[in-house]
Formats: sequence, C-alpha cells, structure tokens
Amino acid sequence: MARATVREAETYNMLVKGFHPPRKVARNFVKAYMVGGSICVVGQVILDYFVRRDIPFVQASSMTSSSMVFLGALLTGLGVYDEIGRFAGMGSALPITGFANSIVSPAMEFKREGFVLGVAARMFQIAGPVIVYGSLASVIVSILKVFVF
Repeated sequence: MARATVREAETYNMLVKGFHPPRKVARNFVKAYMVGGSICVVGQVILDYFVRRDIPFVQASSMTSSSMVFLGALLTGLGVYDEIGRFAGMGSALPITGFANSIVSPAMEFKREGFVLGVAARMFQIAGPVIVYGSLASVIVSILKVFVF
C-alpha cells in the first residue's frame, strides 16, 4: 500500500511541476535592479537640488526622504506605483517609496469604511510593525550608544 502511495505522490508532483511556469530569476533581478536604481537616482537628483539651494546636508537629506515618501504616496494614489510594483517586484518595495506605498494602499482600499474605521485604522496595518520595530531598534541603539560606546 505504501508503494502505491509513493508512486501517486511522485505522479502528483510531476503533474504540479507541469502547471508552474519556470521562474525567470535573471530577468526579474534585472528589472528589480533597474527600477530600484532608478528610484534611487530620482532621490539623488532631489538631494542634489536641495544641496544646490544651500540647504545644509542633514536638512536636505530629511527633505529628500519626505519628498520621496510624498512621491510614493502620490504615485500610489494615482495607481501608477502598483503598476511599477507589478513590473519590478521588490525593486519597487525596498526604497522608501515602497514604504509610502505600503501605508497608502491599505488606506485607499478601506476608504469606503469611513475615515476612522477604514482609512485611519487600516493605514498602518502593514506599515505599523515596521514603525514599531524601527522605533524600538532606534531606542535600543541609542541606549547602547550612551552606555556601551
């Protein structure tokens, strides 16, 4: 009986493999790299613009991050960032614009449920853990810096 079960399992696995198209890893890697790099180039252009306007580098960096989050949220609201994400995969998710997308997408999805229970409650559904663990990590690093280093 066990022999028939093993044979059936092998047959099933062969059948399943036939339904899954092969992954195009090299092509996906290139697309993710190109789109992620392009997003970073846009960020660098914005940073250079602020620095050329005689804004101190630390403030220019903060303004650049804010600008990139705004652009990510705007493109998500317009439906463009989702298309970029479908094309580039993680290449669009890793830069800071992907963080903005992860906040705006759930908010837009649940806007029919109202502002408080829909938008406000769902906005941090995905991004909330990132904010919590990022804040926690910054507190731990600060404590270590003060007491250890």
